[in-house]
Amino acid sequence: MTVTNSTSPNYVIVTDQYWDGLADNPLGATEIRVENGNITAIAATVDHSNAQIIELKGHTVTPGFIDCHVHITFCEGDPTIPENPYMVTVPLMTLYSLNPLKTLLMNGFTTIREVGCPDPEFITVDLKKAIAKGWIIGPDLLVAPHLISAQGGHGDFTSLVAFQFRPEKFEVADGTAEIIRIVREEIRSGADWIKFCATGGFSSPTDDPSQTTYSQEEMNILVSTAKDFGISACPHAYGGEGVQRAVNAGVRSIEHGNLASSETLQLMEQKGVYLVPTQYTVLEKARNANNPEYWQNRSSWQHAKYQKYAPQLIACADNLAKSNVKIAFGTDAGTFPHIDNWKEFPAMVQNGITPLRALKAATTVAAELLMQPNIGALAVGKFADIIAMPGNPFEDINVTGQVDFVMKRGVIYKQPSGGQA
Repeated sequence: MTVTNSTSPNYVIVTDQYWDGLADNPLGATEIRVENGNITAIAATVDHSNAQIIELKGHTVTPGFIDCHVHITFCEGDPTIPENPYMVTVPLMTLYSLNPLKTLLMNGFTTIREVGCPDPEFITVDLKKAIAKGWIIGPDLLVAPHLISAQGGHGDFTSLVAFQFRPEKFEVADGTAEIIRIVREEIRSGADWIKFCATGGFSSPTDDPSQTTYSQEEMNILVSTAKDFGISACPHAYGGEGVQRAVNAGVRSIEHGNLASSETLQLMEQKGVYLVPTQYTVLEKARNANNPEYWQNRSSWQHAKYQKYAPQLIACADNLAKSNVKIAFGTDAGTFPHIDNWKEFPAMVQNGITPLRALKAATTVAAELLMQPNIGALAVGKFADIIAMPGNPFEDINVTGQVDFVMKRGVIYKQPSGGQA
C-alpha cells in the first residue's frame, strides 16, 4: 500500500478492483473519496484535493463485513482467556471482551450484532457506548444483551454449581407476564434486539435441539411486546416446531436453523424471515461427530448430540444452499476463538452456497437484516466502512481471512504494512 500524506483526514482510495456489495462480480479500477467518515464519490477518477491517497493495488476493496451472531464475552478455545467466563467477575469479563472486539475489527468486521452475554449487568450495552465514543477499539455494535429462556431451556443455566456463587443474567421467563416484564427490562436497559430461545441447543446440558421451549402464545407475546417498542426479535432456533412458531410469531431472523426442514425453509422464504446459519462451528462438529480426537477436550453430552444429529445437520445445509431463503452472515464466534470468525465464508461455500451469496450475506443482506441503511455497500452517502484483501474472494473465498486494510467510519485501523490501531 502506498499512502500520500495530507493534513486532511479525507482520503482517496485507489484500487484496480472493487466490489460494491451489489454487483455479481468485482468491478474494475476505481477511486473512492472519503470525507468526514462518509463515502462522497466513487468514479474512475475523483477529486484528490486535500486528501491522503491510499493505493491498494492487487487487492479487492469491499464493504466492511458484518457478523450478525457473535458472543463477545464467550471465549471457548481462546488461549488468551485463561478463566471460564462463568467464574469471573463482571469487570474482568468486560476486560476480556476488549481483545475479541479488536480482533473482529482487524478481521474486517466493521459491524457486529452481539446476541447474548451471561453477565448480571448489561456489559454489551456499555461496550457499544464505549466504541461509539472512541474509548475502545472494535466494530460498531448492535446488542441483544441477554438470552431469554424458558425454565429448563437452552438459556437456563441456573442449575450449574457456578451460578450458586455468582448471579447470572441469562433471563429465565415462563408465561406471558414474566416474558413481558423481561422484554421491557431488556429494552429499557438499551437492547437493540431481543434474543430468546425457541428450541433447545447443542451447547446446553439439559435440553435437546429438537425440543420446542416456548408455546405459540408465549412467542407471540414476546415478539409483539418487542415490536411495541420498535424492536425485532432474533430467536435461537434449530428446527421443527420451534422455528415454525417463531416465524409465525413474526421474528425478523432465525439464529442457526441448522435442523430446519425444506418445508420450514419455504415458510421462512414466504414470510421474508432471514436465516443466520452459523455453519462453520455447527458443521465442523457434525463432520467430526465420529472423530474421538476432536472431542477429547469437549463435553461428552455435546458430543452425543452431534452424533445423533450429524446426518440431519449435513442434509439441512444442502437444503439451505438450494433454497431462496435470505441468508445473513453470522458465526457464533465466542463458542470458538473470535479470530476464526472469517472461516464462516469458506464453510458456506463448502456447503454449496456461492461466493457471491456468501459475500452478500456479510454485506448488503446483513445490513438489510439489521436495518442499517448506511452500511453494507460501497455507495455515495454510506459510511466509509471499507476493507481490502489481496486477491479475489470470488475466485478464492479464503482470501476473506487475509484482510489487511480496515477503515471504519473513515478511520484507518489496519493497513497492509502491518500497522494497526
